[in-house]
Amino acid sequence: MKRIALTVNGVKRTFGGDPDMPLLWYLRDELHLTGAKFGCGIGECGACTVLVNGAATRSCITAMKSMAGKKVVTIEGLSARGDHPLQKAWETCNVPQCGYCQSGQIMQAAELLGQKPKPTDQDIEEAMQGNICRCGTYQRIRQAVKLAAGGGS
Repeated sequence: MKRIALTVNGVKRTFGGDPDMPLLWYLRDELHLTGAKFGCGIGECGACTVLVNGAATRSCITAMKSMAGKKVVTIEGLSARGDHPLQKAWETCNVPQCGYCQSGQIMQAAELLGQKPKPTDQDIEEAMQGNICRCGTYQRIRQAVKLAAGGGS
């Protein structure tokens, strides 16, 4: 079986299992990186969002066979100390309630800020619309993204 080489949170890894295994299960079950969550299993809720080569990616529907040579960043790799501007803004704005979707929300916001360091409200709405928060903290999410972008709270 062909081994797949990739980088996860700055560490070079190789995967030799089922090439159709979703990235999410590799991260959670083999690397014990449990920040990305299983939500819907069809890429619609965003709880499993990670960055692949800087792009927000639904890891529950991304097969390992597509990961050769890719760079993956999970919530655990966003900041070693949990002090990324988005993580700090999430805390300042009291975003989480149940918290289940929050790592996916933050990773989606990280892609947005990587592309648009000073997003408008419309930019935030458009970028974040595929991430579902069952607790409905969307206003606080928008507020935290603006804060992380240096736009105040």
